[in-house]
Amino acid sequence: MEHNLYSVPLTSLIEEFNLETIYAPENIGDIKIVTDDVNRPGLQLAGFFDYFDASRLQVIGKVETTFVNKFTPEKRRKSFEKLMSKRIPALILSRGIEPCGECAEMAAEHGIPLLRSQESTAYLVSAMIASLKVSLAQRITRHGVLVEVYGEGVLLLGNSGVGKSETAIELVKRGHRLIADDAVEIKKVSAKSLIGSAPEMIRHYIELRGIGVVDVRRIFGMGAVKLTEKIDLIINLELWDETKHYDRMGLDEMTTTLLDVSVPSLTVPVKPGRNLAVIIEVAAMNNRHKKLGYNAAKEFNDRINRYFEEQER
Repeated sequence: MEHNLYSVPLTSLIEEFNLETIYAPENIGDIKIVTDDVNRPGLQLAGFFDYFDASRLQVIGKVETTFVNKFTPEKRRKSFEKLMSKRIPALILSRGIEPCGECAEMAAEHGIPLLRSQESTAYLVSAMIASLKVSLAQRITRHGVLVEVYGEGVLLLGNSGVGKSETAIELVKRGHRLIADDAVEIKKVSAKSLIGSAPEMIRHYIELRGIGVVDVRRIFGMGAVKLTEKIDLIINLELWDETKHYDRMGLDEMTTTLLDVSVPSLTVPVKPGRNLAVIIEVAAMNNRHKKLGYNAAKEFNDRINRYFEEQER
């Protein structure tokens, strides 16, 4: 099966989900999870291994435990031996279940981590899948600035020097939050969702020409920054071109595609005298209205059409 280019250390999942370690091989720190799915090996314990993906985490709950407890000790040993011999990354028992002797024995023999959670099986599986989908998500890096404006994640794109960082610092001064400046790491966390963040090296920093690099978190406080944000709107900033026609009505629904996800987008021309921070605030609020079902441009256009229809009568 095709697996992800990225990986998550098993030890980080153990810490994130507060998993109890029943058995840990010496190389547990080297074990990486590369698949964003989790398997409940009921069929495998019954001996069916067709289409089995051994790279997935395996979770055993009450159903699987009750099933294998009906086996003879020898049959249980063979079932767990077949499962462990596939070199699975780890076997996790939910609901605080005590592993049978054959399970613990085969885990130690094959060097497979044996872990335990107090959570219910369904919750543990769904929570792990959600976490892995974010950690292993397909991703790209774009030159730009990501800010949160009125709860909307706004990605500012444009050529170097167009004023992205200066606009971002003005937005921060107006009470909005910075997620990333200069480089934005974008992850596809679902078929319709993109999440943006900053590379750890430059997180909370912003570069202003003539001043240099400043730490937004220390100057404006913790409320001025955020680690991640969903990308709801993309705004392309470009120098004003007198020969170019810019949309004045907003009837055209423009989108930009990143990682096969279409995101609403706008092109905003930049020239002296335009307050970009205010324009972006209005764009964010207008985008929010559209998501809630209200489109001012369409309503205005309908009003004009009704007016002319009445004049023709």
